[in-house]
Amino acid sequence: MKILIDTHAFLWLLTGDSRLSERAREAFLDTEHKVHLSAASLWEITIKISLGKLKLKKAWMETVQKEMKRNLVIWLPIEMPHCEQVTKLPFHHRDPFDRMLIAQAMVEGMHVLTNDSHFSDYPIKIIW
Repeated sequence: MKILIDTHAFLWLLTGDSRLSERAREAFLDTEHKVHLSAASLWEITIKISLGKLKLKKAWMETVQKEMKRNLVIWLPIEMPHCEQVTKLPFHHRDPFDRMLIAQAMVEGMHVLTNDSHFSDYPIKIIW
């Protein structure tokens, strides 16, 4: 199964946050799954850090890279078909980062690991 991990879920995995469900944690750790992290998520993290809405340790980028390597997380760049798909999405969800994740999941045929209830308004499969 191909899985796209939502930004908050990735951060919760890194920090061991108890809000992450056991099912989500198991899906992430299952080596049979191909887990992806979108460029949109890293962009969202950097925006929130620069606005002071998110505080991470100094070496947070190194931590992200180590965890991606250790857990075989695949980098998902934003491609033209993803951008085109965003234009076709109804506005059930207004967050531009989440809209890109939804579009990427639709184009790439991925499940999304998220606890954001708005994602279920779109024709994608959710893991939570």
